[in-house]
Amino acid sequence: MQEEKMVSVIGIGPGGKQWLTQEAEEAIRRSDLVVGYTVYVELVRAYFPEKEYLTTPMKQEAKRCEMALAEANEGKQVAMVCSGDAGVYGMAGLMLELGTSYPDVEIRICPGITAALAGGAVLGAPLTHDFAVISLSDLLTPKEKIEKRLKAAALADFVICLYNPSSKKRKDYLAWACGCMMEYKKKETVCGIVRNIGREGQESKILTLEELQHTQVDMFSTVFVGNEETREIDGKMVTPRGYRNV
Repeated sequence: MQEEKMVSVIGIGPGGKQWLTQEAEEAIRRSDLVVGYTVYVELVRAYFPEKEYLTTPMKQEAKRCEMALAEANEGKQVAMVCSGDAGVYGMAGLMLELGTSYPDVEIRICPGITAALAGGAVLGAPLTHDFAVISLSDLLTPKEKIEKRLKAAALADFVICLYNPSSKKRKDYLAWACGCMMEYKKKETVCGIVRNIGREGQESKILTLEELQHTQVDMFSTVFVGNEETREIDGKMVTPRGYRNV
């Protein structure tokens, strides 16, 4: 009987083993080979040292996916690992796109805990109502489109979760994004920052949108901007759903 050719595209959560879903852990254990971005592979290697690993640095996403698909096509059970959830700024979409060239390889998506959810839990309950997730990275999305999305989400009074809020080349992007949102959101809007979610050195802070505009963050941070109902309750960021008024 011919062995099934499969790549499991796995969201590993923020990084600690406690964030792995049972499905994700079982998929990694079944695999012969683990493929991923160097930083994420090192997080997994600590818990599954017996596995074979292949890595690529940042900006080689297509090569990474091709490697995984080619190895699976040769008969290996492959795990492609991504931080957070593989379908949220991860490799799930690209794997499915490139997978059309490997019709014999089944691609299975294993969900994970994304930073919006893990970071939201650290802060309290900022996402209890409608929210939008926007990446400030302009590597794949033009800055003009990011600006439109920021302003549209702010105008609609969504809670906004910002991924990739800063980098060495984009140190001023968070301040710029805050300026875009303050066209429609009050400067007193309750906001939050979580850094190193679920990893050593985790830290969080609640502040106003005006204060956020003057705060430096890094690529390991996730930023939350509240809606007009969001408030701080006993040191937690809370967006009411409205249940108390029903």
